[in-house]
Amino acid sequence: MAATTVLPGAEALRRMAEQDTAGLFSPAAPDPAYTPLFLPRELSWLAFDRRVLLEAADTQLPPYERLKFLSIYCSNLDEFYMVRVGGLTDRAQLRPWKCEPLTGLTPREQLDRIARETAAQQPLLERLYGEVREALRARGVELLDFARLDKDDKTLARRRFEELRPLLSPQIIPRSKPLPFLRNKEQYVVALLGRGRDSAVGLIPITRLPKYFVFSSDGVQKLLLTAELVRYFSHMLFPKQRVEETALLRVTRNAEIDAGDVMDDCDADFRAVMERLLRRRRRLEPVRAQISAGASKRLLELVRAQLELPKNRVFQSAIPLDLSFVPALGRGMALDGLRAQLPAPAKNVALKKGDYLAYLARHDLLIALPYQSIDPFVDLLYEAADDPNVTSVQITLYRLAGSSRIAAALSYAAQHGKRVVCVLELRARFDEQNNIDYSRMLEESGCTILYGLTDYKVHAKLCLITRRASGGIQYYTQVGTGNYNETTAEQYTDLMMLTSDPAIGRDAAKVFRALARGETTPETEALWVAPEGFKPRLIAMIDEQAALGSGGYIAVKVNSMNDADVMRHLVLASEAGCEIELFVRGICCLKPGVPGRTEHITIRSIIGRYLEHERIFVFGRDARQRVFFGSGDLLERNTMRRIEAFAEATAPNVREELLAILDHMRRDNCKAWLMQPDGGYVRAQPQGAPCVSQEALHAYFAGRTVRRPAPPPAPAPAAPDPSGKKLPWWKRFWRWLWAK
Repeated sequence: MAATTVLPGAEALRRMAEQDTAGLFSPAAPDPAYTPLFLPRELSWLAFDRRVLLEAADTQLPPYERLKFLSIYCSNLDEFYMVRVGGLTDRAQLRPWKCEPLTGLTPREQLDRIARETAAQQPLLERLYGEVREALRARGVELLDFARLDKDDKTLARRRFEELRPLLSPQIIPRSKPLPFLRNKEQYVVALLGRGRDSAVGLIPITRLPKYFVFSSDGVQKLLLTAELVRYFSHMLFPKQRVEETALLRVTRNAEIDAGDVMDDCDADFRAVMERLLRRRRRLEPVRAQISAGASKRLLELVRAQLELPKNRVFQSAIPLDLSFVPALGRGMALDGLRAQLPAPAKNVALKKGDYLAYLARHDLLIALPYQSIDPFVDLLYEAADDPNVTSVQITLYRLAGSSRIAAALSYAAQHGKRVVCVLELRARFDEQNNIDYSRMLEESGCTILYGLTDYKVHAKLCLITRRASGGIQYYTQVGTGNYNETTAEQYTDLMMLTSDPAIGRDAAKVFRALARGETTPETEALWVAPEGFKPRLIAMIDEQAALGSGGYIAVKVNSMNDADVMRHLVLASEAGCEIELFVRGICCLKPGVPGRTEHITIRSIIGRYLEHERIFVFGRDARQRVFFGSGDLLERNTMRRIEAFAEATAPNVREELLAILDHMRRDNCKAWLMQPDGGYVRAQPQGAPCVSQEALHAYFAGRTVRRPAPPPAPAPAAPDPSGKKLPWWKRFWRWLWAK
């Protein structure tokens, strides 16, 4: 069989362009009837990043929490350039005529708008960093400014530099030679050495070093950033050269890799292919450069020319280029009083090992993360592993924690004789290597590993436990909105429903059988399974409410939305008078409140301490109201190119809790942003008592306690012998046996 060729993003696009003679890969042309109502996806992403950035302006937050929002903003922007700008750059080179299907913008037009918006956000980032820095300084934590070191600080800084010096590898590159390869998201000190014909470039990598040092002086904790420390003393590393200028440089590289049709080759080792792709990703082309503010035109032009970047993709920054050190500060510094004291997840599922399967046989259970602990799900896996009647555990895995108790429980089940099937998606962006490592560990422990489908990522959150029972096979199914990841379970708002509903169990079994055959699942009873079974049913439910006119009601909570078909049907429902509430945290390409078109649509975004991640769908009111939840957003990738799973909440307790989440978000007047008809956002105006939905939901779910099932009643004592005579031994034996 011929060897399979694995293509990175640009090469894959080239292949598509060559094959596109019939327009097979062309997106649908923009519809002029709806174009004024739609927004470009990339600019909507940047608008979300700006809302995250503005959380750092909230002076009610402790200073360290404000600094964390700045770090999150910068991390989001890194990912945006690696993924979205990387893909657009490829398309601008290979298919510049292909327009964005919602608004008709070409790739080049989108890139120009992105560059302008990024540059426009930079002054706000720098101003907020300065404010947060001063707030930290007032509370005894100083992020040192190397332009203003006093004598004592300079002595301590010099000592730290001397400790680092043996680990540094300065290079001198003649002006006629290209710069060496610069690693993605790593910092470098770049220096202009000498003048005229004797000029050269000095380069000092800041890699594999601690990102900062902390020391105390006069009761103040002082933070030295390693990159700035090395830059400050960099002249000592070029003793024979005249150092004209120094700056810090950081490069962001394209991260769009494409496995192509590698899975079509049944002889291909997909895990090995993904490892090769990850190595290739590290060397993809630059899409952005960040450089210290004040760099000369000469240095800027040198960087731009060497990296082959347009001028609008080279950004100067007056603050640290890399804020990824911020999360580690909480572990390395005393920050008492500088960060929020978040309540611990409520351990309010009062079930013990041996209780879970018995409880779920009669009740559905909803776990709302991070307000409630993920421990009950882990306990359920261990109980299933120890139950002699459980025959198998099947689960979809997309992102796992670095040290996963869930993976350990699955290994335990396999080692105790259960058939454990893990559908492990190796193409989960930026988690590929972690998943490769877990695939080996789980396989060695006896689990069966499946790698999903060629054309669809498996993004569904499904776990199916199969158990023998007296009446036949009994299924216990978990349907969720978020990953099986204990770390994000404390940072993201997500849902896990545990149920023994037989229809849901049969559908989940059908999904796993289809995945094992490399197929999708077109027909189901209870679950909505993308790609075939989600979008058509969703649109049918929207149209059903639209037919009711002003009596119709739709509420949707997702992370992102850009599916043109879904948005068009929402517009039609609004035109019919249907009330529509959308809770969209991030990307939202639909404008609300446009007279005559979307005036019955409101769009609300919540930006808080936790990342809003649940997906909830509500249709209708009162007795006819139906409530669904599941794993996918309303992005075209989720509705058309992924395996997703959604379930209806039919148990009263689950419905009540899902509706309570939306009700609290509806009443949030502190962390909510309201989208305007022009696509901009304004903060919700506080009216009445302040309400922070995430804080209120902590209290709500802390009170939703699940009790242990009552023990079975004790057998009634045997009635006394009416004759008063002692019963024969054989009657006493049989009574004793019956009681046992």
